[in-house]
Amino acid sequence: MDPVTATQSFYGRWARLYDVIATAPGVASWRRRAADSLDIDPGDTVVEMGCGTGANLPFLRERVGPDGTVVGIDVTRELLSRARERVEREGWTNVSVVQADATQPPIEGPVDAVLGTFVVGMFPDPAEAVADWCDLCPGGRVALLNFQPSDRLLARPLNLAFEGFVWISAPGWSLPEERPVAPFQRRVSAARTALADRTVDRIYREFAGGYLGLVAGRVPKRSPSGE
Repeated sequence: MDPVTATQSFYGRWARLYDVIATAPGVASWRRRAADSLDIDPGDTVVEMGCGTGANLPFLRERVGPDGTVVGIDVTRELLSRARERVEREGWTNVSVVQADATQPPIEGPVDAVLGTFVVGMFPDPAEAVADWCDLCPGGRVALLNFQPSDRLLARPLNLAFEGFVWISAPGWSLPEERPVAPFQRRVSAARTALADRTVDRIYREFAGGYLGLVAGRVPKRSPSGE
């Protein structure tokens, strides 16, 4: 099964449970900080890659205001159905969601910001995807929020539980040939490296005892010659 089909199958089956987890009270503070890291202003345009059920949309809409634009992209129809319900319930006329692959977003820039939360760890080539996102927003900011194992002393006993979480929540999971967190973390690291290579004014924040990492940076503007 190819990665896109596996993702659609997994998250389509668990869309309702995913929405409950994604909108849990404690999770909202992490999503708010991710939105803050984009440094967006009223009237801006922001794209969320892998928007899921739309848990980040309220925070993005709050920052761009009624004159800005928010676009959410996700590959799974069942997740997007819940995101659309959220948009319609709030009456946001400047927020839209689109079914598409976040590694090939149907977006023609420039935009002011791009956000990806809990998504790059599923991409076959996360570095290329993040580089493409940076191309969309010269002068704007790109932010990535992801789970990660913690190296804090008191958190180490929980790392085994973290690995189990990554294994079970990965689309198309099966008995691994290596520790389940290893390929996931390699993809997250590749995405963060790509972001670091393409941005300046970067920040890094940790939450939840080190199990959550937020990386954000500003993409330098291109010169008229494209250099």
